Amino acid sequence: MVEKAKRLVIVVSEDKFDKAMMSMMMANTAASMGMEVHVFHTFFGLNLLKKGKVPKLGGMMRLFTGVFVGRMKAVGIENYPAQLAMALDLGVNIYACSTTMALMRITKENMVDGVKILGAAGFLDIAADGDISLFIG
Repeated sequence: MVEKAKRLVIVVSEDKFDKAMMSMMMANTAASMGMEVHVFHTFFGLNLLKKGKVPKLGGMMRLFTGVFVGRMKAVGIENYPAQLAMALDLGVNIYACSTTMALMRITKENMVDGVKILGAAGFLDIAADGDISLFIG
């Protein structure tokens, strides 16, 4: 009997640097471990899927974005666009919330290639069979 891969589901609701990096690093690690991974971007997290988006630290911490990026590079951690591309290459299912897209007037053409469009009910159906659930918001 073939064992079913564990399923990780992640919801991302913010577009800040730490949220962006955490979601992709967890997704890529899980996919590298053989897990089935689904990442649902909603509300401001949807901005992370726009072409050319580079997340920044918020508030006072925004001044340190460059420092963090430099430190990550020094230890071999890729930047957000590279992490997102890696996720798609690893077969991570990346979803944009269809309702949020309508609210924010974002079209599929604004999105990075490979992003899937899905409503909340569709994602909840996937998440219902999840073994691990994370909310990054």
